Amino acid sequence: MPRSPILLPALTCMLLAGPAAAQEADPNRERLEQSPRHHEFVRIDTEAGRSVRALVVYPEVDRPVPAVVVIHENRGLTDFERGVADELAESGYVAIAPDLLSQTGPNDGDTDSFASGDAAREGIYQLPPEQVTADLDAVVAYGRSLEATTDKVAVAGFCWGGGQAFRHATDKPEVAATFVFYGTAPEKEAMKEIGSPVYGFYGGDDFRITGQVPEVKQAMEAAGKVYEPVVYEGAGHGFVRAGAMPDADEANRRAREQAWERWKELLGKL
Repeated sequence: MPRSPILLPALTCMLLAGPAAAQEADPNRERLEQSPRHHEFVRIDTEAGRSVRALVVYPEVDRPVPAVVVIHENRGLTDFERGVADELAESGYVAIAPDLLSQTGPNDGDTDSFASGDAAREGIYQLPPEQVTADLDAVVAYGRSLEATTDKVAVAGFCWGGGQAFRHATDKPEVAATFVFYGTAPEKEAMKEIGSPVYGFYGGDDFRITGQVPEVKQAMEAAGKVYEPVVYEGAGHGFVRAGAMPDADEANRRAREQAWERWKELLGKL
């Protein structure tokens, strides 16, 4: 089926992600260190013969629950995505955050093997779209196979990952829902293959991405697909990450809170 290329994300996303060496400054680190939930790294085999490293975080619940796949930004799997996964588990979902740079770094390493965030970003742009799709297919299947989960698996992504979540929706119609955080859309022709509702989260001051929303909405409606975008006034690109920073401006902080509230409400309907 038609697949759009892996598009370059905004420079702001690159800057917000920061180099790997600066992870100590990430506010998610405190959350991760204090979390009472069970975190574990697993290896997920794909049909293409790859082995994808992924973080799985389990909620403290007494029943099977839906799973949510969290696709990282353009510098690989960092404390930001790990923190998002922990917050999802805190809300009652099994969260799975795959490292799509698995086995692509120096000596077949993962994100952590790259010398810097910039090097990881360069590696992201070398990923074949078909490989990303196959990796995500395997992660979704893994999420559905766990005894701790129901048959509902949602896919979410941020920045570069948001674009990949939207693109993957054209290939995986059995996904329960797709959540796009300030990511690009697939080609219009590919939208006809989307089987899940798509929920968008966009910054009002991120015109490079948000300026496309009206056209995307029109194309999705023409294809007969569910697409519900929300634009958060005054927020910039990457507001979920930026809004958690101690020095976050009010617009990003407010957008992050409102986006999380909406996301949890939508997940509650799965």
